[in-house]
This record gives sequence, C-alpha cells and structure tokens, in this order.
Amino acid sequence: QVQLVESGGGSVQAGGSLRLSCAASGRTFSSYGMGWFRQAPGKEREFVAAFSWSGGSTSYGDSVKGRFTISTDNAKNTVYLQMNGLKPEDTAVYYCAATYLGRASRERYDYAYWGQGTQVTVSS
Repeated sequence: QVQLVESGGGSVQAGGSLRLSCAASGRTFSSYGMGWFRQAPGKEREFVAAFSWSGGSTSYGDSVKGRFTISTDNAKNTVYLQMNGLKPEDTAVYYCAATYLGRASRERYDYAYWGQGTQVTVSS
C-alpha cells in the first residue's frame, strides 16, 4: 500500500511564497515519477509539476513555469513544491501523485496514487 501525505498549504497574499511537502511511504520511490496537480472549484485537475527519480528530469505546467520548483529529498522519500510569486489564480487544492512510470509525466491518468490534497489560497 502506498500513502502520500501533503502538507504546507495555507493562505498567502499575492506575491508571497509557500512550500508544499509530500511524504511518501509504503514503497521506495527510486524508480517512480512524482507529480503535483491542482484543482480549483469548477475546474479540471491541472498539471503543475513532475519529477522523475530516474535521471532527475522535471516538467512544469506553462502557468507556473519560472515561479514553481519541484525538488526531492531521497533520504526522506519526500517531494517538495516551492511556490514563489503566487497569484490569486494559483488558488486551488494541490495534490501530490505517484506513477509507476519512470518519467515526469504531465498526464493525470498516468498516476496511480494520490494524496488527500492541501488547500492553497492566494488573496489579492
């Protein structure tokens, strides 16, 4: 059984920063891909960022490129999402996900495991 637990969400003013964490347990993720997605009310779940343990490749959604950074701590089996320059349109529930595929996939249907989500609210 795989568990993903997100933390670090909260409320911040526009221009501020937050760092989300995703602690993975149940398996070693050295050959997995990890991703962050978000979902705002009434909208589809949107790709944010992804990381592949194999080769260390990353991928970012167009709306967050240059502002968000995905990183990992292998020893802690934890994935982070550093969010800088936050905008009101970044307001959403953010989900961590894991895929058996050894690449930084942008496709939500590639991900078999999901966390419970953490709320990020950005006020103007």
